Amino acid sequence: MKNDDTILQIISSETKSSIGDMSIVTPNMYKTIFCNYASSHNTKIKDEEEAIDTFLNRELSLLAKLQSQTSKNATMLSENTTKAISAIKDKNESLLAEVLKETEKLRLEIDKLKESLYKDELTNVYTRKWLNEHLLNKESQNFNRSGILALIDLNYFKDINDTYGHVVGDKVLIYIANQLKKTRESVIRYGGDEFIIIFSSSAHLEDAKTQLNDIREDVSHKHLKIKDSSFSISFSVGISVFNEGDALNEIIELADKNMYDDKIHMKKTVPNLS
Repeated sequence: MKNDDTILQIISSETKSSIGDMSIVTPNMYKTIFCNYASSHNTKIKDEEEAIDTFLNRELSLLAKLQSQTSKNATMLSENTTKAISAIKDKNESLLAEVLKETEKLRLEIDKLKESLYKDELTNVYTRKWLNEHLLNKESQNFNRSGILALIDLNYFKDINDTYGHVVGDKVLIYIANQLKKTRESVIRYGGDEFIIIFSSSAHLEDAKTQLNDIREDVSHKHLKIKDSSFSISFSVGISVFNEGDALNEIIELADKNMYDDKIHMKKTVPNLS
């Protein structure tokens, strides 16, 4: 079942696709288009206006940043091309060397920009877009290599949002993402409070389980303080081994089943937010 943030991600992708050819998009235009797509999904989002405004602010901020950087890179590329043509015509080796140096710097900037397109702005881990474009065959949506997939889902995350607010919820997501990075594997924000870790093909299943259990143990013993109160957090894990050619959706389903069994056990162990 999709949670609020996952639905917002889907609607956002549809909105951005529809405005791709527009030369000017104001915040109100973006919001109107966004709300139209939201209605088409026939879903009621809790605190809809606040949630949409928060999400739109994030999306618009990212779009503005990317547009500004892209414009800057395009200008630099145009200037370097003009300089290169002039240097070649005049056989000016000094100017050509300068152009090559600037172009290499520009290439690094573009690489950073490309990398930012694959990072979740809140948690700074990879997005589903990265998963789709780096680990799957475009035609079949099957894995292009073997490995281990771990699906992580926070326990009682809705209660955290309802009790302490979305700002605290965001901080919890950032904290969990940073803890999962300790695996030194590819961490992906798959949905609102769901993460995926892709362990390399050289990783062993038992080692992956041990790493995640150690992280979970550390997390569960930490109490997060909010003013005069505090709460602990935990997450459930489902792990599935996959081979080259396996379908992503089938591996996710298997990992989700394993995670469901783990969640039942975890909720007996950690029954509430205390």
